[in-house]
Amino acid sequence: MKKSRKELEKECAEAATKAEQYQHQAQRLENRYHDYQESKRKKRNHRLITRGADVESVAPAVRSMSQAAFRILVEQIFSLPEVAALVSRATDQQEGG
Repeated sequence: MKKSRKELEKECAEAATKAEQYQHQAQRLENRYHDYQESKRKKRNHRLITRGADVESVAPAVRSMSQAAFRILVEQIFSLPEVAALVSRATDQQEGG
């Protein structure tokens, strides 16, 4: 059964409309994904900054240290068994409520 030109044009227009709707839907999903990633990045940055500020407030001498020296210091501190036990206890307490 042949379709008339009018019917074919109508189907073509409907298909074009559907394609445009799918493109908009895909764009909305991409935007949501980007917003979600941006939100995660901002939360991580905030956490890192506030924890760094906490370290500097407790140990003001670290402000003048280079990044490499600070990293070595932190690695040495966290390799101490006493510190590892404190960290473990603190995380257990937080998880336990």
